[in-house]
Amino acid sequence: MSLKEAKFNFVVEVATNLFMQNSINDVTIKDIAEKAGVGEATIYRYFAKKESIVIACVMMLQNRISQQYFNLQEGKTGYEKIEIFYNSYLDIFKDSPDYFYFIKEFDAYMYMQHPSSLKTYEREIDKYHQDFIEAYELGLQDGSIEPVKNVDVFYFSTTHSLLELCKKLSMNKALLTQDKTIKKVSEIQCLIRIILKSLRRD
Repeated sequence: MSLKEAKFNFVVEVATNLFMQNSINDVTIKDIAEKAGVGEATIYRYFAKKESIVIACVMMLQNRISQQYFNLQEGKTGYEKIEIFYNSYLDIFKDSPDYFYFIKEFDAYMYMQHPSSLKTYEREIDKYHQDFIEAYELGLQDGSIEPVKNVDVFYFSTTHSLLELCKKLSMNKALLTQDKTIKKVSEIQCLIRIILKSLRRD
């Protein structure tokens, strides 16, 4: 890794931590520069505007999450792969609710910005859809999955519901007591059980 790449990654890491701890709207280029120990001109050398930093941060987080959690191993039935897929949301929430808080902030920020530079991020997100469809088709072949009327509608409605629940439950994360955390985990588990029950062939 070159020195330039190392500096770029460091700035993105610093910015990501700031965005996950605060509202994206409240974090400025100056805040990022001060936290990274560099001048604002250095930030602008890598990023034309704040929107570019935000997208770099979400891409870094997305790659990290994908590698760590959504690992649909070989040798599993189609249903078992889909079970891993949905339970990854729960594992992420238990390990890092800040991730869902960031995604909530990211969605709101990008909605206001009307960006034209999200194609790379959209391609990354689409990989989840592709993995799900492959697991679903395997499940139909191995008999572990009950067919649904429209698999794309099923995928998007269930993943959007689960994501929105995780985003909502990530709010006020700093104020959570242990009891409240356990309750939030139970809510996510309940939704996942409902989704999986509709797919599992008994």
